[in-house]
Amino acid sequence: MDTKPAPFIPPAPKPREGIPGIFRVMRTVYRNPLELWGEPSYNERYIHTKFLNERTLIVNDPGLIRHVLVDNVKNYRMATIRQMILRPILRDGLLTAEGPVWKRSRKAIAPVFTPRHIDGFAQVMLDQTRLFAKRYETGDGFHDISRDMTELTFEVLSATLFSGEIVAGETEFADEVDRLLSTMGRVDPFDLLKAPTWLPRLTRLRGHKTLVFFRNIVANTMAARKARMDEDPDSVPEDFLTLLLRQQGADGLTREEIEDNIITFIGAGHETTARALGWTLYCLANAPEERERVEAEIDTVTASDRAPGEWLASMPYTRAAFEEAMRLYPPAPSINRAAINDDRWRDVDIPAGNTVLIMPWTLHRHRKLWDQPDAFIPERFWPENRDKIDRFQYLPFGAGPRICIGATFALQEAVIALGVLMSRFRIDVTPQTKPWPVQKLTTQPEGGLPMQVSRR
Repeated sequence: MDTKPAPFIPPAPKPREGIPGIFRVMRTVYRNPLELWGEPSYNERYIHTKFLNERTLIVNDPGLIRHVLVDNVKNYRMATIRQMILRPILRDGLLTAEGPVWKRSRKAIAPVFTPRHIDGFAQVMLDQTRLFAKRYETGDGFHDISRDMTELTFEVLSATLFSGEIVAGETEFADEVDRLLSTMGRVDPFDLLKAPTWLPRLTRLRGHKTLVFFRNIVANTMAARKARMDEDPDSVPEDFLTLLLRQQGADGLTREEIEDNIITFIGAGHETTARALGWTLYCLANAPEERERVEAEIDTVTASDRAPGEWLASMPYTRAAFEEAMRLYPPAPSINRAAINDDRWRDVDIPAGNTVLIMPWTLHRHRKLWDQPDAFIPERFWPENRDKIDRFQYLPFGAGPRICIGATFALQEAVIALGVLMSRFRIDVTPQTKPWPVQKLTTQPEGGLPMQVSRR
């Protein structure tokens, strides 16, 4: 009798037991917030907590999530601690801006991410991934896939949104991203204590040099494009950078807002896709049956004459594997809001000032919402099964007005990247492949993903 093999269960922290003391909480949040959550977070629909006089509502109920992110979204602002971490890096970029500044930026950026524009990026994504793949044709075959995916997604982002004209110099970009997120991307103990912003954060001080590096990239890129626009307007590519610079002025974006949005996309926009790609390749390497199914689909599509813009719709199994990896390792593992006025949803009271914490990390592994929640089962996202998943129990890109503007861009990029790489190469785990998920803004594999790459 044929038996289906047990699904792969990738590494993750076990739910914490007991209630930790204040110093243990602070130490865990600094080191790896994913290790903080106890069993109730994976079983209860919502939990009221209090830490250092900060009242927090942890939400896993899809209905309550919809209420906060969509139905009564005007009553919720960004939580203070989230802004303390992100604003020093992104300032008034799309992820951190609020009110009129956010509306202005969203309106300015939206035209770049229309379906027509995203479809137009597909050939560039394909060309860049093919160029990247050449590095796997030589050498000993051992590569840090996590680092490589950071390089690949940066190259795709540079070619699509900036026409390959990001002035990044010779510095290794992936290393700089890791330094930035390892320092400024961490929760500082002073943030938990709600210390005044003028008190220096040691984590931020260590990351200042890297932040200056990114800010210089943006300033130099903007200056070079602006000079070209002034000298020969007809030669300027109609890309993301040009669009933003043309909207600078009294009724549009300020120069600082343009810079903040560019650094948001360079420093954070590609990082989420990179991490999800790495985790997908890792999970598939540990699930041979799933990998064979994805490879068969990829081989069929890449051997056809289908345009790259059609790959996303033509590869449901490949997309499902990517989406399942994002369920297990959500690129953005937490969504933080704070109530402006008193609110109520059914029998849940949310007083003004309360923090509302929506954790895709626990939501995506919740015992009441998912069957075998810790296992890698791409079948959940096959087309015939998608209707079983509530819109608000799966939030890799968030939801509501602040949903990730580049979600479709990321999905298309991921499927094209997987299509190219997996049609040519087999990527396998080695004895050194022992990743541990760590939250540093994104869900990163501590120790990287050292894997063996061989030609198929």
